[in-house]
Amino acid sequence: MDRKKFINTLSLAAFSIAACGNVREIDNTFRGDCETTNDILGPFYRPEAPERQDLTKEGLQGTVVEIKGKVLGKDCTTPLPSALVEIWHCNTEGEYDNDSKAFMHRAKWKTNQQGEYSFKTILPGKYLNGRLYRPAHIHFRVSEKNSLELISQLYFKGDPHIEEDPWASKKEAQARILPISLEDTKGNLVVNFDIYLKRKS
Repeated sequence: MDRKKFINTLSLAAFSIAACGNVREIDNTFRGDCETTNDILGPFYRPEAPERQDLTKEGLQGTVVEIKGKVLGKDCTTPLPSALVEIWHCNTEGEYDNDSKAFMHRAKWKTNQQGEYSFKTILPGKYLNGRLYRPAHIHFRVSEKNSLELISQLYFKGDPHIEEDPWASKKEAQARILPISLEDTKGNLVVNFDIYLKRKS
């Protein structure tokens, strides 16, 4: 590559980094700027959810979806193995299982060596919060020994109730409003949610 092409390529790369806002240069080193933002815990968290990846069962109402991604460090690239990922959400009627031994729509799982996690569940319904419906959402609680705990929520692109919701409508939630995709030839629905944790001081 000649000098002119090299300079042009370098300029485009720098523009790309600046536009994405994921990496920035500090003291001649590149550091991540991709930390997943927090959201409210809500009143329906239950500890001691079962360790499982499949939250579905025969006869369960709702559209099945796979929620998957990686848990990564603050540099945006380092996978974090053995991070504990907890999720919980309501059923299609907007109701949470707050007391049954089945822990419906609740689970936890640790990431593998590549920092990967996945859950098979259903798309949650909605419920009234005062006069407004909360958009469909899945709660996340993520912990890892060297990182600050994350409490957050995942929302779905195209949900008409996001705009008026006091939490989902915040600028900080934009990166957590994600599309539901068809990733294979069999019509299976997938949401990819990579989670970036902030390192403990």
